[in-house]
Amino acid sequence: MTRPFRVGQIVPSSNVTMETEIPAMLRAREAILPDRFTFHSARMRMKKVTKEELAAMDADSDRCAFELSDAAVDVMGYACLVAIMSMGSGYHRVSEKRLHGRTVENGHAAPVVTSAGALVDGLHALGAKRIAVVAPYVKPLTQLVVSYIESEGIAVQDSLALEIPDNLEVAAQDPANLLAHYKKLDLSGIDALVLSACVQMPSLPSIQKVEDEIGLPVVSAAVCTTHQMLKRLGLEARVPGAGALLSGRY
Repeated sequence: MTRPFRVGQIVPSSNVTMETEIPAMLRAREAILPDRFTFHSARMRMKKVTKEELAAMDADSDRCAFELSDAAVDVMGYACLVAIMSMGSGYHRVSEKRLHGRTVENGHAAPVVTSAGALVDGLHALGAKRIAVVAPYVKPLTQLVVSYIESEGIAVQDSLALEIPDNLEVAAQDPANLLAHYKKLDLSGIDALVLSACVQMPSLPSIQKVEDEIGLPVVSAAVCTTHQMLKRLGLEARVPGAGALLSGRY
């Protein structure tokens, strides 16, 4: 028997959602496909979602990459979308290259996926040119996210900022609320809906429901991160009940 794939995650210290939603998706995949996975995390301090705390946290990501590569993980995910996007256009490429370099230096080279880069790549994989976005952040940070996505060639037609600065409060949001939140957005002419542009705001139970309601691809930062992790592992990007991006067609 070959060993399971080891999935490493670099997470903000107050993040609790990526360590539930990504395993939930990959466990659901295990029910229909033979690959198996284990999950391993390293944490960076962050409690309030402010530009200052995000920048300080990002500087700590190198240590986390070294620690996770000690475990010889097969793929690594940086689980804070807004930390990357708040550092300026295209920063996900800088971060992924630098953190991959840390794994090489440590003798256990592993591909690195950032949730920010994964969201952009997932939308491009879907062929989405125009989208709408739900985010838990305060309006200035939500606008940073919108600007970052648009700098990658994807128009954001409308966005909803829930204005929740405390990261634990973000995690406490009921994903069922998204079934009402998305209806506040202008969805006319869009190609895809980002139901949660934040890896801390739970959305997985609502992804397929909203997709079935609107008849368009619906993603989240967590769904896109899972998609990119599977691609980097050379595995089929298929997870049941997690929306079009993880249908196996992309």
